[in-house]
Amino acid sequence: METYTTDEALEFMGFGKFQLLVLAYAGMGWVVESMEIMLLSFVGPLVREEWNISAENESLLSSVVFAGMLIGASGWGFVSDKYGRRICLLFSTLFASGMGFLSAFSPNYSCLLALRFLVGIGVGGAHVFTSWFLEFVPAQNRGTWMVIFSCFWTIGTILEASLAWVVISVLSWRWLLALTALPCSLLIPFFGTTPESPRYLCVQNRTSDAMLVLERIAITNQAALPPGVLIYHQEAKVDHSDLTSEKEDLLPVSEKECTFDNAMSFKYGGGIAALLRLLSRKLLRSTLLLWFAFFANSFAYYGLVLLTAQLSNANRSCTSGQTNVVPQKDVNLYKDTFITSLAEVPGLILSAVLVDWFGRKASMWFMLFTCCAFIGPLVLQQNELLTTVLLFGARAVAMGSFTVLCLYAPEVYPTSARSTGVGIATAIGRIGGVVCPLVAVGMLRSCHQMEAILVFELVLFLAGVACFLFPIETKGRGMD
Repeated sequence: METYTTDEALEFMGFGKFQLLVLAYAGMGWVVESMEIMLLSFVGPLVREEWNISAENESLLSSVVFAGMLIGASGWGFVSDKYGRRICLLFSTLFASGMGFLSAFSPNYSCLLALRFLVGIGVGGAHVFTSWFLEFVPAQNRGTWMVIFSCFWTIGTILEASLAWVVISVLSWRWLLALTALPCSLLIPFFGTTPESPRYLCVQNRTSDAMLVLERIAITNQAALPPGVLIYHQEAKVDHSDLTSEKEDLLPVSEKECTFDNAMSFKYGGGIAALLRLLSRKLLRSTLLLWFAFFANSFAYYGLVLLTAQLSNANRSCTSGQTNVVPQKDVNLYKDTFITSLAEVPGLILSAVLVDWFGRKASMWFMLFTCCAFIGPLVLQQNELLTTVLLFGARAVAMGSFTVLCLYAPEVYPTSARSTGVGIATAIGRIGGVVCPLVAVGMLRSCHQMEAILVFELVLFLAGVACFLFPIETKGRGMD
């Protein structure tokens, strides 16, 4: 009897209208997270001005969001692998939307801090949108479509910068918080039409349900399924006594791994089993390198977002000798942030060119080292035009590197541990987000620009080395 896997079915049917609908829904989730992240560079200075809080408390307002995302990313990853992608998408969206809207009515700083922390927990589930989308995409053009998917992040950053430019000048930061929460709520009415991932259904031994989803894809794409019967794994005899390398473990999942997953899940439960698998001898090197790469990329990317808002203020205050000046509304701030947000467009184009030609690993370390080169001159104070140009280039390659990393991580892990693996890696990345405001805001406000930039240089360089040391190239590989 002929058989086929989910990967083979998706490749046979190709990318079509069904995947475009999944892309639109998942992309909106990506827009939501990027808007919440961009929001941080605008709200902090305005809250400091209105409530007369310290620079440390201003930094804390950004850090608590990333702390919430740290908890949310790992928590929603476990939920996604245990209860399904759809359940995770629904509840993380509801939570983020509700807390974001409530934060606009915060009566004081402490309440705002607590609510923004809860927003971070909700938004921390956004990485599941990535895994969910990629599990519908055929292997041969997954790199290209991940780059296209990342365009939604750029749309979110540009939309938030434009929104802040308009709203802050005529209304207040409270309106900005409320309006930023709106796109998240737009996802809820369409939840009923979203399909569960067929890969996830197969892992849960729900092959008949997975078959229904694949049939729905075939009907929507006006394509045919391969002849035969859907199975989760290719039938193969495996010598269980053989020791396998990490590269072999990262190849498409075999029957041996299915037996391992089932045994571990029975003994420890789904979430713990997935975590133990990530830290197994075969996956440990990939897992640890991914954790550091996510930390460094988050630190660099979110740090660059905050640097755009902080460098000009720091240069003015340090030049005048006043280190604790409360920032005023500055139209140039929104203009510069809008311009550097546009840098993500060429960054996405660059990553699209590199990722399927030179592979995932080479694309990442090349763009990280290039980012080092762009921000190097900022160890010394530069004029506003040159600063904007350097940040534009750095933001472009940082976005490109982060995009390829978000593609690489789901490709490394098997379906049974994918959301947990990506979720924990994303959570580790949020630690970088927690720390970077202390550098980008705290050190700059204290007139330590050289030290702040050197920290960014060191982190970026080490991240490039980590990407060079990844044990396997995933270009063209199946996800199952």
